[in-house]
Amino acid sequence: MNAVEIEAAISELSFQPFDAAEFPFAFLAAFGHKDTALKRLRAGNNNASDVSGGVLQRNNIHIAVCEAGTVGETLKALRASLATTKAKAKFILASDGQTLEAEELVSGETIACDYPDFPNHFGFFLPLAGISTIKEIKDNPIDVRATGRLNKLYVELLNENPGWAKEARRADMNHFMARLVFCFFAEDTDIFNGEGLFTKTVEQMSERDGSNTHEVLETIFRAMNIKVVERADAEPRLPNWANGFPYVNGGLFSGSTEVPRFTRIARTYLLHTGNLNWKQINPDIFGSMIQAVADDEERGALGMHYTSVPNILKVLNPLFLDDLRAQLVEADDNKIKLLNLRKRMARIRVFDPACGSGNFLVIAYKQMREIESEINRRRGELQLGSEIPLTNYRGIELRDFPAEIARLALIIAEFQCDVLYRGQKDALAEFLPLDAQNWIVCGNALRLDWLSVCPPTGLGVKLVADDLFCTPLNQSEIDFTNEGGETYICGNPPYLGSREQDKSHKDDLKQVFQGQAENWKALDYVCGWFMKAAEYGKATNSATAFVTTNSVCQGQQVPLLWPLIFATGTEIFFAHTSFKWSNLASHNAGVTVVIVGLTRQPTGDRKLFSVSDDGETAVKKTPTINAYLAPAKNVELSPSNFPLGEQANMQKGNYPVDGGCLLLSHSEVEKLNLTYKQEQKFIRPFVGSSEIIHGSQRFCLWIEDADLAEAEAIESVNERIEGVRRMRLSSKKEATQKSAQTPHRFDEIRQTGSESYAIGVPVHSSENREWLPVDLLSYPTIVYGSAFALFDAPVWNMALIASRLHLAWVATVCGKLETRYRYSNTLGWNTFPVPLLTEQNKADMTACAEEILLAREVHFPATIADLYDPDNMPDNLRRAHERNDEVLERIYIGRRFKNDTERLEKLFDLYTKMTAAKAKPAMKATRGKKT
Repeated sequence: MNAVEIEAAISELSFQPFDAAEFPFAFLAAFGHKDTALKRLRAGNNNASDVSGGVLQRNNIHIAVCEAGTVGETLKALRASLATTKAKAKFILASDGQTLEAEELVSGETIACDYPDFPNHFGFFLPLAGISTIKEIKDNPIDVRATGRLNKLYVELLNENPGWAKEARRADMNHFMARLVFCFFAEDTDIFNGEGLFTKTVEQMSERDGSNTHEVLETIFRAMNIKVVERADAEPRLPNWANGFPYVNGGLFSGSTEVPRFTRIARTYLLHTGNLNWKQINPDIFGSMIQAVADDEERGALGMHYTSVPNILKVLNPLFLDDLRAQLVEADDNKIKLLNLRKRMARIRVFDPACGSGNFLVIAYKQMREIESEINRRRGELQLGSEIPLTNYRGIELRDFPAEIARLALIIAEFQCDVLYRGQKDALAEFLPLDAQNWIVCGNALRLDWLSVCPPTGLGVKLVADDLFCTPLNQSEIDFTNEGGETYICGNPPYLGSREQDKSHKDDLKQVFQGQAENWKALDYVCGWFMKAAEYGKATNSATAFVTTNSVCQGQQVPLLWPLIFATGTEIFFAHTSFKWSNLASHNAGVTVVIVGLTRQPTGDRKLFSVSDDGETAVKKTPTINAYLAPAKNVELSPSNFPLGEQANMQKGNYPVDGGCLLLSHSEVEKLNLTYKQEQKFIRPFVGSSEIIHGSQRFCLWIEDADLAEAEAIESVNERIEGVRRMRLSSKKEATQKSAQTPHRFDEIRQTGSESYAIGVPVHSSENREWLPVDLLSYPTIVYGSAFALFDAPVWNMALIASRLHLAWVATVCGKLETRYRYSNTLGWNTFPVPLLTEQNKADMTACAEEILLAREVHFPATIADLYDPDNMPDNLRRAHERNDEVLERIYIGRRFKNDTERLEKLFDLYTKMTAAKAKPAMKATRGKKT
């Protein structure tokens, strides 16, 4: 269940008569827990509660229903309960049907409310559904509640008006919803005269069956498009009840006022939505949620797409807000310096070329208004209006409805800031009519000329539309300009890996990269925004910061994209290394991202933000940040055929190319009816990535040339050999046809089969593990090509692979497949810089590898997938890995690294020195040759 569905479910529960026996189960059901689990709890099988009236769900919540007036005492009993501790409950909750109290045990945060009001605290309980909570949602649930009600209204209207769901009328439907959002907000914030004017008017003037609701709404909308002094002459004449609405216009109510037909249910949904307190709406939350209402694909994940303010500030603070705050501190009470700062801020533009519903723009605006208010306070000028125009907050958005919502969100944010910093009276005096200037462009950001949207000089906005939503935007008519000020580009452009792109995406990238890069088709879609920003920076005083998947700064993307960006004179002046860009999706379904800040005018040290091993955010000042987001100089890291250091040679496993004839399951081995001696000679364990990680079993026929005649004499084995021959002969590849001459052998063989052991490393593995999966495979294992292997290599090599240090390197230089680690011997292992090791170092590392293997053995038959689940990793295995990390990292710097940023800094520095040292002898040899 998503956040909106949960809110609706617990609201429904609060409306029902309180049933003491049923409440705990109904409460859990509201958070998406399945009937089968609840049935077991009801039966008492899984209910280990030791509190009277209690229901205990392991790893989740301990609930108790109690006698009237004893809620506080019952909550204390739940807190003191041994069962609560033993079951690792996250929450405790007590209710008597009149009041409700709950506590989140880890944080100690509590709530207490009247029972009917507990849905207002639904955000507090979202972790019960596996949803990571966000402070803004916990503190102010109106945004999710409003989204849920609008969604119900939207769906009901489309069911009644199927023509409005078609492409030809979808824009009209979205425009109608934008008008409703404005009306709900305006009636609760005194923009409309009288409390609840809009909702009460609809309720009083429309029939209960909804039959004339559309006519009432059309009349209201028409009124708000006619100036008050012109209403007496309006045709048709406005009814008296509509004259109470002010003139709004600004493009919002111009054009067609047609409204879809309402049913009784749709009318009820509209009234329920209007009865919420929209004064509390938070535009930076609500905008991104309401955009999902109008998107068929996103509606299933309704309420999941809100991005937290702290995450957005990770972009905006180092981009420019920190600098403004520092200037404010420096100015102190100096009125001249404060005035200069205010003038500077009035010229700053914030530009999001993939703005969606305007989250980044709204947050930036609100933060700058806060700074401006402090300037005015220090200068004794709190009565002044803001000098920061909304037209300085500009965006490009592909879809029309999010573009509309972005402008509306900014309008609402401006009014709320005016109320907060100037007072309700002054805010209302200047709010209406709305400004008809349009500063959110609907179009394809990779096709538009950004300089035509944001030229580097001037102040005006030339495009003034009679109808914001229906006038096509011709970019040649737009002159967004800024008198010598700064432009800050920010946002969260669409990622789309190269394999996920359709023809239209490829065509967009072609517009940006053709003629600049040969392999541009392999680039992620977001790379187009980075390149456009770098080109834009050549003509403007600008800086950019984008959120992007970390793949842009890993693996093959780096040599394709970053030389082009650096060639424009652009540098990385700040970055945030990998972290989860979380949303309201269940099970912490955030994507792993980085933030990259670009400019041509860097000043001072670069700043590299990262999450330390202890979970804290750290910042490192460094002279340079390279394309891998390491505090090091730019390097051209290329695949190598040989290891850089002393580590052993790593090879890809073997490929049978056999049509399945040489590979066998356990049952297929038995069907061969081999003698014990034959089985020992011809059957080998066959291990690839899946077998290493999940412990599954496969086997293969491994027949040496000298034993071929004996193998062919076994009818069941010979049939499989002939099957290989037929398959290879039928291939279109000449090389495969040629290998039909030796059908008893694998097509690609990289081991003799006589090795004592192999150290196996899967090619692909989950990014959720804290260490890479690696295993010691004993004789007579044959390694499949889905894994790499070190054959008969010293065991200390395994300690390298099993280290956090190596994981940091591989994750950075090899890149990923989707979100999984993608291992490479030539790029990840051979380039891994290992310092000169003493014999004692190797002995210590060998011991660490053996400790890891022994720690795993204790938990046999648990697999690597079981043992390396981050939530369930055995303590002894974790300690063994931490010991391995400590031993290895002390070899590198004499202590543990603080985080991956430090690890990469050392590794890139060492890589640079080792490659330079290897290059010198080659250069000397070249110079010494006679010509």
